[in-house]
Amino acid sequence: MIDYHSAGARFVTRAEGRTTRHSFSFGSHYDPQNVGFANLVAHNDERLPHGTGYPDHPHSDLEIVTWVLCGALRHTSTVGSGVIGPGEVQRLSAGSGVVHSEMADGDAETRFLQAWVRPDTAGLDPDYCAGEVGLGAGWTCVADSAGSGVLSLAARGTSLHAADLDAGERLALPDAARLHVFVAAGEVMLAERRLQDGDAARLVDEGGRVLVGEARAQVLVWALPDVRG
Repeated sequence: MIDYHSAGARFVTRAEGRTTRHSFSFGSHYDPQNVGFANLVAHNDERLPHGTGYPDHPHSDLEIVTWVLCGALRHTSTVGSGVIGPGEVQRLSAGSGVVHSEMADGDAETRFLQAWVRPDTAGLDPDYCAGEVGLGAGWTCVADSAGSGVLSLAARGTSLHAADLDAGERLALPDAARLHVFVAAGEVMLAERRLQDGDAARLVDEGGRVLVGEARAQVLVWALPDVRG
């Protein structure tokens, strides 16, 4: 099964200059049929103009992964801080509880993707890490629970992969029970459906499907375990 989701059909929050497009129910946007996908409970596409962002606020029992597409994001927390830009990724394990802030850094608009994953175990020690991701041929493992990604995740069977595709390039999706495919830039074809910037697809038992670049594209894929949601 493949369930397609266009960028224009997402819940949108606009507040204090920020624009956020939500893949799942979030805040005041609630749809009981769309509260998550496996253990992925948030996937937000954020745009922060200069000087905007999210002041200190708390989280617990989430693996929060942030990928910057343009601009720079300053992250400050009680367990680690830093500034990340394009080609860099960070993971905040909220665990038993953490307070953090996220603010656009510099003069340009910052666009970033942020995903929230439920960890296997509640109440873990909070932790923060960040790293640089070099995309080569094929999929690059950005984060996973097995130690092969740039970042580690406290969620078994869960991984984030990224790739740059040239026009005409073909790339098979990872083999996983559930896949969340997000086109961050450009255009691809998936099962005769064209996906463009901001479009997504959710696949169940469709691992190995082939993406074809229609124009140069950057794609992020969450490979997820077979849990309901």
